[in-house]
Amino acid sequence: MTLETLSPGDANIDGLDQAVIDALAADDYRFKVWGGDWCGDCQQQLPAFAAALDAASVSDDRIDEFPVTKGPDGKEGPQVEAYEIDRIPTVVVETPNGEEVARFVEEAEGSIAEELARQLADAPVSR
Repeated sequence: MTLETLSPGDANIDGLDQAVIDALAADDYRFKVWGGDWCGDCQQQLPAFAAALDAASVSDDRIDEFPVTKGPDGKEGPQVEAYEIDRIPTVVVETPNGEEVARFVEEAEGSIAEELARQLADAPVSR
């Protein structure tokens, strides 16, 4: 099962700073994305994030999609408990070694891509 909302569609990223695109492209990061096609926040935010990943030439094999459903006790889906996911969209960025270096949860002042780029600017670069 995949997230339909994690498709760029006709999302416009014309105003996205090149530094944001460069930050997403750097260091072979892995992007783990939790969302639900039923979720309004996901419908609003994930297409632009997918477009930013495309602009950064992040290959599909570096993006893991985790569809989330609403259950009687909260969010349910793959890795929800392991990554303590309670709100969506959530995006976790990991190094190739599996170290979490950035996390976006549901909302921020900027877009998902901008918030992650801000956090990644402070992240150590793995070599």
